[in-house]
Amino acid sequence: MTLEADIFYMDLALDLALKGLGTTSPNPLVGCVVAREGRVVGRGFHERPGGPHAEVAALDEAGDSAHGSTLYVNLEPCSHFGRTPPCAGAIVKAGVKRVVAAMEDPNPLVAGRGFALLKDAGVEVSTGLGSGRARLINEPFTLSVIKRRSFVRLKLAATLDGHIATATGDSRWVTSRESREEVHRLRKRCGVVAVGVQTALSDDPMLDARLPGEPPSPTLRVILDGNLRIAKTLKMLSPVEAPYTLVFCGERADAVRAEELAALGATVQRVGSLDDGMLDLKEVLEKLYSIGKMEVLVEGGSQTARSFLDQRLVDRCYFFYSPGLLGGSDAVPMVGGKSPARISDAVRLKGVEVGRFGEDISVTGVPVWPGEED
Repeated sequence: MTLEADIFYMDLALDLALKGLGTTSPNPLVGCVVAREGRVVGRGFHERPGGPHAEVAALDEAGDSAHGSTLYVNLEPCSHFGRTPPCAGAIVKAGVKRVVAAMEDPNPLVAGRGFALLKDAGVEVSTGLGSGRARLINEPFTLSVIKRRSFVRLKLAATLDGHIATATGDSRWVTSRESREEVHRLRKRCGVVAVGVQTALSDDPMLDARLPGEPPSPTLRVILDGNLRIAKTLKMLSPVEAPYTLVFCGERADAVRAEELAALGATVQRVGSLDDGMLDLKEVLEKLYSIGKMEVLVEGGSQTARSFLDQRLVDRCYFFYSPGLLGGSDAVPMVGGKSPARISDAVRLKGVEVGRFGEDISVTGVPVWPGEED
């Protein structure tokens, strides 16, 4: 195979991996292409936990044509028994001659063992092609499998002067329909949407994913409510609208109140609190990961955003700005709490990308914490 051919087939594998967006958690996004004599003989992608891995799906489609072929995959083939047998063994058994993989699997259960198994069986292994895109696609998996917590995407929608609501709390709608559709795509991808109790009380949001031409996609709805102030009349407490609503509260929250919410169909979990009285969000994210939730979209509000930032638990930011100005010192800012005394103590973004959704401007990037290098 030429380098041009390798690039072509790896791009196909990466495109296939994206077909699993929103359905593979807590597993990675994986796509695979089997090529022989200049043509594709097998394709596959991982669709859901417990389902066939991408390599197995592609090999099944290739059949006998897999013998002597080159297999392209965006992530190192697994070498351990999980819900399914190891893919590295299936590749060897199929008689694949060469494997081109974009990156090593960060999972400690694999971490190079898949490559070693292939090489020991005489399969030629090439790594690194397409690694940049591959790492971006699976950044939630990489973080979650190492830190054992959910990956956090923080979304905020504001006016140009940085306000998310008026002094009366009115926030509908700050941004355009196009921006809201993009947020719903993020909801569908993450499968988990979290808000603070004040946003839940003010907006009574459904937090599901609604996209044009598609039926609503249920999400796990998370409310961060240290003292269980949540109103029992909220729409999101209806068990019909989504699998369930998960309410995280402090250890001293009222037990009777917790029982009342449970009777409505919500699941209440207690977590510890920090010295400032805020919920221990790291524990929240660890509990979400323990139930198979690889990533979560945090949608606010202002104080919730501050808490995640203060606890350094934001992994990627999504900011949407509408071409409007609220002005005034009483409008609700994007991020609540006190500002730092020095500019050098501000949270900055790296890898910034700017986009347009209708008349709105979007800014995405990865947080850089004060004192950290870029």
